[in-house]
Amino acid sequence: MNDYILELKNITKVFPGIKALDDVSFQLKPGEIHALMGENGAGKSTFIKVITGVYTPEQGEIYLDGERVKFHGPKDAQTAGIAAIYQHVTCYPDLTVAENIFIGHELRYPSRRLNWKEMYRQSDELLKTLSVDFNSKTLMGSLSVAQQQIVEIAKALSMKARIIIMDEPTAALTKRESEELYRVTQQLRDKEKASIIFISHRFEDMYKLASRVTVLRDSHYIGCWDLDAISQDDLIVAMVGREVSSLYPKKEVPITDEILKVENLSRTGYFKDISFSLRKGEILGLTGLVGAGRTEVCESLFGVHPADSGKIIFDGKERSIESPGTAMDLGIGYLPEDRQLQGLILDWGIDKNITLPRLDKFASGVWINEKNETEVAQKLFEQVMIKAQSVHAKASSLSGGNQQKIVVAKLLATDLKVIILDEPTKGVDVGAKSAIHEIMSDLAGHGYAILMISSEMSEVLGMCDRILVMKEGYLSAELSREEATQEKILEAAMVKTIKAGN
Repeated sequence: MNDYILELKNITKVFPGIKALDDVSFQLKPGEIHALMGENGAGKSTFIKVITGVYTPEQGEIYLDGERVKFHGPKDAQTAGIAAIYQHVTCYPDLTVAENIFIGHELRYPSRRLNWKEMYRQSDELLKTLSVDFNSKTLMGSLSVAQQQIVEIAKALSMKARIIIMDEPTAALTKRESEELYRVTQQLRDKEKASIIFISHRFEDMYKLASRVTVLRDSHYIGCWDLDAISQDDLIVAMVGREVSSLYPKKEVPITDEILKVENLSRTGYFKDISFSLRKGEILGLTGLVGAGRTEVCESLFGVHPADSGKIIFDGKERSIESPGTAMDLGIGYLPEDRQLQGLILDWGIDKNITLPRLDKFASGVWINEKNETEVAQKLFEQVMIKAQSVHAKASSLSGGNQQKIVVAKLLATDLKVIILDEPTKGVDVGAKSAIHEIMSDLAGHGYAILMISSEMSEVLGMCDRILVMKEGYLSAELSREEATQEKILEAAMVKTIKAGN
């Protein structure tokens, strides 16, 4: 038996003006879960597309079970038993699970008529194997993202896949959904004898599942290690190319006057009796399970969905915030969780995205002073350390971390006092995460008041001066930086509920 089920040797892939992969090698053992890590832009996506036959490399060799192969397209890779599952599931929501599993490789009678009975039977068998609580006739659109990903795994198994690539599958999942995906992934390895390449920015995923890790950086192969042979600090150095002094560079800064106060804020069906205050220089964390009402509270503060009752007191005066425009005029900015859908116009340049919230600053009658606009954008481009060829590069050409920095720069283009950040480092690599945290800490040092929603426990504990915990639409705890622990936060998020007046 060959030592490796899949081996890539000295793969180079070139696009006009750039080497997307430069002499990259990789080995996957039979029955192994192998983590692939690297910053955004390291070459991971190109790597996947070479393995799945989407791209043909200019140089290098691919071996399956010790035999050299050459893929002329995705169908060749699929026939060879290779399947990929992506973060954003592409499915047909109005079709059943079985129809989604077998679309493109339907089972037919000798007459060529579709054999629905057999497709539903096999789908139910696959779902039973994966121990899920829905069946083949369930509509795909009724499933959660995690469940849809499990259907994609069932689809891979229906095509007899031996090698399954999972690309950031936990990025959009809750902790509970991630645990379910871990279970299914381990089952694929142990019962189905699949070999899995697991791509993630999350160290938690890697330590939970993988036995080895390969790191790419700047399109190059950096190294492969057994997980028990490399520390997390050394792994970060391998990924980033330098020591990251701290993922959570929280600076001690003066916390001064109260700028925002919320009293008994309520919105029917989403949250009730929310009360808290926020001061200049403070980073206030808002955490809890997904669905607890965290984003909805912040959307009401920003006027996206105004509250039904309660008071918002800003800069000492009670305010009625009926729209985002009103919030921004007061000095409240909001970085949404979905940067691509809600935070950016991807086909626009970085400069146009940065200055969009305050075009009136650059207007003279019906004309825009483009020179002034570019100067402001360039200054903010440099301030938040966006990595791009120029300030005019399209937002769509940037990595996730640099796209997030554009959204931060947009906030800084306006005259703000309070900045609301909803999952500011979700889906970004370790280097970008550290940079965004440093920007947050610098902003607090300049007197901005920051309200940060985060599901990442270490981020909340590492960056916040105080922590608010929500459960089922209510505030269940308020913890100082000194008293906050992971255990106390989890207890408040999952067990305790403190209603107004209790």
